[in-house]
Formats: sequence, C-alpha cells, structure tokens
Amino acid sequence: MTIESISIPLSEPITRKHRHLSPSIFWSIRQGFPKRLSVLLVVMSLTVPLTVWTIVSSLQIIPPIFLPTPTAVLAAGFTMFTENNLGEDLLSSCSRVLAGFVFAAVIGVPVGLAIGTFHSMDSLLSPIVGTVRYMPITGFVPLIIIWVGLGEPSKILIISLGVVLYNIIMVADAVKFIPNEMINVAYTMGASRWDVLSKVIVPATFPSVLDTLRVNISGAWNFVVIAELLAAQSGLGFKIIQAQRFLQTDKVLFCIMLIGAIGLAIDYGLKWVARLMTPWADRVRH
Repeated sequence: MTIESISIPLSEPITRKHRHLSPSIFWSIRQGFPKRLSVLLVVMSLTVPLTVWTIVSSLQIIPPIFLPTPTAVLAAGFTMFTENNLGEDLLSSCSRVLAGFVFAAVIGVPVGLAIGTFHSMDSLLSPIVGTVRYMPITGFVPLIIIWVGLGEPSKILIISLGVVLYNIIMVADAVKFIPNEMINVAYTMGASRWDVLSKVIVPATFPSVLDTLRVNISGAWNFVVIAELLAAQSGLGFKIIQAQRFLQTDKVLFCIMLIGAIGLAIDYGLKWVARLMTPWADRVRH
C-alpha cells in the first residue's frame, strides 16, 4: 500500500439549521405594536371586569351587601360628594399623601445616591436600610403615637416611612447599574469627584429616579389608609373605615375606586413629566 493510496476521510461540512421566527404582532418583543390593537386591549382590560361585575351583581349571585352593582356604587359616590363632604376628605388625603411622599423623596433620593455612589456609605447605611425594610410599618404605629402624637405629623410620618426605604433601595440600584467605563472616562478627562457625581451619575440616574418616584407613590396611597386610623376626622381612608363599620360596601368600593383613579392619573402625569424632562431616555419600559 502506497502513501498515495491512503485516503484520509475529510469531515463532512457542518450544516446549521437556521431557525426563522414567524412574524407575530401580538407577541413581538419591542418591535412596535399597532395603535388600534393597543387601544382595543386597553378597552377590553377595563370593560371585561366591569361587565363580569355587572352581571354577577345584577343577578345577585353574590348578595348586594357584599357586592353592590356598579350603578349603586356610583349613586353612593354621588351622595357622598353632595351630602357627606367627600370633597374635603379627598383634599385631606391628597395633602397627606403629597406631604409624606415629598418628605420621603427629599430623604430617599440623596441617601440612595450616596449608597450607590460611595462604598463607604453602602457599608454604613445598607445594613440598617435592609433590616428596617422588612419591619412592618404598622408595628411602629404605637411608637409613632407616643413620639409624635395623634396630629397630622404622625400621619405624614407613617406615609413617609412606608415609602422612603424603597426610594433609597431603588435609587441606589439605579446608580450601581451605571457602567464603570463612564466614570473612568470622566476621570481620564480630568473630572473631579464632584464633577463625576453631578455631571455623570446624577444625569444618568435621573430617568430611573423619576420612575422610582412614579412607582412608589402608589405605596403612599396604600399607607394613607393606615395613617388615617390615627384619630382622623377626615380623609378617604377615614371614610372607608367609617363605611366598613356599617357594612356600607357601596361607599367602600367607591372610595377604593376613587383612590385607584387618582393613582392612575398621577401615574400618567408623571410619565408625561418624565418624557418632557428626560427626552433622551428610553421610555419603552414599565
């Protein structure tokens, strides 16, 4: 056998099967979505639960004392506005939520920036923030009464405590997601620490800070009901508790729906503000 007769089998060429995605409108991932279909889905998300509620309550599958009809809820709301001064309660709750949320933002945003920026602040503050975050705010209510009393400051403090820790954690995480390359480039160009903080970190995290505030304001509305347990004489939470005592489910549902409508309006309002203030940011999220 000669060398020429020895044949070395060559490996067969590897053929890869390319998988082609079939086009999809409903399940497309950030590839655009028809406006008409989006509007249709929004309408369905609102009308389907309302239709089910109307059918179940109208047929009295559930007794009216537990689930009144939508028309009964609206009628109860009209009565509360015209006869029970619900407008004043609405203003009281809005002022408490606004004061508590602003106080939580003034504290939470700078502390979150400090934790995310400096390892020293992370080591100093993260353990206490992470520990207190798991403590129920309702457990502090007796202490708040002893420390602050039963006036408006105690209600504002409860709302602030319910929101401020989440502001701190979410802002700190936003800072930590900034690529180190951005900071190193700033140092290379001769920036000081203050320049890096004010001209790199703060602008880069500002869109995330706005999103954090938008998300966490819902917590402020949740805690206003707890806050208005403290000898309150006005507020939506006070109205809910008062109606609950007399099994006035229609009034309870109307106050809950009113809080939801206010929260939805605030959410869309903050989204609009974010688009105006941060046009460079990618808003295709949340």
